[in-house]
Amino acid sequence: MNHLRISIAVTDPAQQEILIAFLSELGYEGFEQEEDVLQAYLPESGFDAAALAATLQPYHLAFTTAPVPEKNWNEEWERNFTPVQIDRFCAIRAHFHPPIPGVTHELIITPKMSFGTGHHATTYTVLRAMEHLGFEGKTVLDFGTGTGVLAILAEKLGAARIEAIDIDDWSIRNANENIAENHCIKVTAKKLDAIPPGEQFDIILANINKHVLLAQMARMAQQLKLEGVILMSGLVDKDFEEIDNQAKLTNLFVAERTSKDGWICLKMEKSPN
Repeated sequence: MNHLRISIAVTDPAQQEILIAFLSELGYEGFEQEEDVLQAYLPESGFDAAALAATLQPYHLAFTTAPVPEKNWNEEWERNFTPVQIDRFCAIRAHFHPPIPGVTHELIITPKMSFGTGHHATTYTVLRAMEHLGFEGKTVLDFGTGTGVLAILAEKLGAARIEAIDIDDWSIRNANENIAENHCIKVTAKKLDAIPPGEQFDIILANINKHVLLAQMARMAQQLKLEGVILMSGLVDKDFEEIDNQAKLTNLFVAERTSKDGWICLKMEKSPN
């Protein structure tokens, strides 16, 4: 399969991180961050110039494309993928890394094309926030599961049952591989493009993007139990006001806000009235 290298002239490291998150959603499989350029890679058959231009337009960035020689992308990924550790709480590594001592929870994740390894600030902040929630015996919805990393950690933290959903077939396949690798038995991964109606959850984990979060906010509020919690990420600082306003319209309020590298994670609860 032929691949393309997309070169985007961007010098701000935080902006590069934002673009990596957006481009991952468009199917880009690999990235190289250099001082004055972000290199992004994907199969030639998956390249959509219009979608890329729309993603870059708010930042007034241009791009160039070039074919790249065939290479072993799994080998390339393995060479560049490093474990992630969040204090002594948890660590995320691939199957080819040695075990990481001194952490309470160790997750083995092979992301392939899916988003969610803990490297990016959005996943990292949700993982950190999960440390301070009580998962024991709770029902959990992982909305936009990607690699399944959040659902897997939820089981390790004692959740009774976890529904993990995603819009992409390859994410569900990847999540199921990681669920099996981590010997999880309480996570069910399903392909869905929206939160299914009916069931209520104690905890909803939603690490997606602003547009999906706004569209699904009312459904999340409806299906959150009275004393429940939503952890919401995939948002940059400038998204907060719009998200906060929509939350208030759906009887939710922001109980906590944390940030990393320009990205925010929100802990939401139901308003008491």
